[in-house]
Amino acid sequence: INPEAWRWYHRVIGREQCPIMDTWWQTETGGFMITPLPITPLKPGSATKPFFGNEMAIVDDKGKNVKVGEEGKLVITAPWPGMARTIHRDPERFREVYWKDYEKQGWYKTGDSARIDEDGYYWIIGRIDDVIKVSGYRLGTAEIESALVSHHDVSEAAAIALPHELKGNAIHTFVILRAGAEAGKELEAELREHVSKEMGPIAKPETVTFVDSLPKTRSGKIMRRVLKARALGQDEGDLTTLEE
Repeated sequence: INPEAWRWYHRVIGREQCPIMDTWWQTETGGFMITPLPITPLKPGSATKPFFGNEMAIVDDKGKNVKVGEEGKLVITAPWPGMARTIHRDPERFREVYWKDYEKQGWYKTGDSARIDEDGYYWIIGRIDDVIKVSGYRLGTAEIESALVSHHDVSEAAAIALPHELKGNAIHTFVILRAGAEAGKELEAELREHVSKEMGPIAKPETVTFVDSLPKTRSGKIMRRVLKARALGQDEGDLTTLEE
């Protein structure tokens, strides 16, 4: 959960009395892998620490642990009770997707990028595939979206990468405004500057497009590939998981 959504949920829904149980897991893990315990101090935006018996790490492409605060790839370094055993009728794909990158170490690749702070808390940045490379810098779409949502006029946001002649990729964003906010050039410039202040000039969006809704799956995940296809005038592909 991005920090702004966490704080809102804690304030409005929980009335600042109920803890927010932000967790990290996958269908393939069969249960929570990173989760707070009743006594765990909470940090807005962090899933806290691995649950008992779950061994995890954040590493680079070669399998070396990254430094505190640095982005890396989230891996599970030891077996756990709920782990998936295969993909139905496709064991080779199971090996390719989850195990091949760190086969020598025997580590499971989650496909997510993350960082760890000085207290050992894990911060999930997003899917590795959702990282945007701008002028050699790697930026997580979730981080860009969180920066936009932290603005008082923004309700929801999505970020995608589109080809750019000089930068390689440029950041293009789509925003749903809160009730009462007025879309326009002035607010677009303000939001671009807001992201720049939150994340640095390299993360400044090329465009901010105001929309009434975002394409999502039935489970609520933003379908960024659909936004990218629309922006490029390409076929949107399989839309069977798109919510109606």
